[in-house]
Amino acid sequence: MRKNIKLTAGIAATAALALGLSACGTSSDPSSSKDKAGAADKPLVVAASPTPHADILNYVKDNLAEKAGLKLEVREFTDYVLPNTATETGQVDANFFQHKPYLDDFNKKNDTHIVPVVNVHLEPLGLYSKNIKSVKDIKAGQTIAVPNDTTNGGRALQLLAENGLITVKPGVGTNAKISDITDKKGLEFKELEAATVPRALNDVDAAVINGNYAIEAKLSPAKDAIALEKADGNPYANFLAVKEGNEKDARVQKLAELLNSPEVKKYIEDTYKGSVIPAFGAAK
Repeated sequence: MRKNIKLTAGIAATAALALGLSACGTSSDPSSSKDKAGAADKPLVVAASPTPHADILNYVKDNLAEKAGLKLEVREFTDYVLPNTATETGQVDANFFQHKPYLDDFNKKNDTHIVPVVNVHLEPLGLYSKNIKSVKDIKAGQTIAVPNDTTNGGRALQLLAENGLITVKPGVGTNAKISDITDKKGLEFKELEAATVPRALNDVDAAVINGNYAIEAKLSPAKDAIALEKADGNPYANFLAVKEGNEKDARVQKLAELLNSPEVKKYIEDTYKGSVIPAFGAAK
């Protein structure tokens, strides 16, 4: 039986308080780090988005971890903030939900010290619609919902630009903001928290949705998206991450090895059929 613990925004205040209390310490302070020797026998607690991250971790837990001598506990979070603050404060040992551009932006804005360990998979960002079947059918006057966080918002605008729906300032790339659009081609934009974008599909003409949230909403990026990110050269691989200083924890290294195993590669390919793509290798 899976023993996932679902943590929602209700613990945000606790996480924020804990982060504030730990701000005066660093990962190198004895008072803010775990006893490495004692940690080896403890479960590795990993925060993760429900799909596909927690699913992949639970596959490892149920099929690979025991044989590898790893005790693994998976805690599910439904937002993009608490997994990092919980990792920073030591409420969890690691997290698995994000890509490097998002992490870089988060660390900078929140003075956190989270670092990547190993890449696992890519979730292509896609453009979806309840009524529109092709990008060419999107017309002036229609509304497109996009994620409102810095990295996924820019990534969404880049997808729209690559498909000829908008024009953005040269050179902004995935850092693009709504203010960087030089030609909206008559379109309107609704900025929403990434997790809520799928629920807006009935209220807008189209929406750019993160791969994990699309899957949770029973959408198949490979089949249902009318425009989808290319995998080649994509910088948005999702990875296992820890607080700086914990990269060499033997439990973390063991999980990293399992997450890049042939068994996990097959699980991802068989389960998600192109909607989630293995993207193994060292995270930088």
